[in-house]
Amino acid sequence: MTQAHSKPEPSTRHLCGLLADSLLQKGLKLVTAESCTGGLISAACIDLAGSSNWFERGFVTYSNDAKAELLDVDARLLQRAGAVCEGVARAMAQGALAHSHAQVAVAVTGVAGPTGGSPSKPVGTVWFGFAVPGQLITEKCHFDGDRAAVRAATVRHALTRLVELLAC
Repeated sequence: MTQAHSKPEPSTRHLCGLLADSLLQKGLKLVTAESCTGGLISAACIDLAGSSNWFERGFVTYSNDAKAELLDVDARLLQRAGAVCEGVARAMAQGALAHSHAQVAVAVTGVAGPTGGSPSKPVGTVWFGFAVPGQLITEKCHFDGDRAAVRAATVRHALTRLVELLAC
């Protein structure tokens, strides 16, 4: 069985351009709070010339201590539920806004692999937190592939959803 030709996925650069246009049009700035991506979302954003007009800052909070210290994620939540959960993604997005001058935030926390997975949180599980004016949305996704593929898919999903949410 063959599939019809599907439209190619937009490139990360294209998604960042769409995001930049939307943020600039609305007079908003973006902050990132990243765990499993280790700053890849921020790097994709600041790869665009002029990003200082819409990208405010990024937090790379890989350890639980960093999440607690820099983003005010409740240490008890981290101990009880682990870093990869809805509550942590939500708290990371809220903390990023609270510790920046941005009005839009994206937070990601996940299991990129190849180790670290469990039956309830297999490798490829990623929680997202999106804060846009008037909304705080969390989403759980599962991405297939090796560590690089999971991280790249996480970046694409984060950028795509930001563009979609800001279009509303």
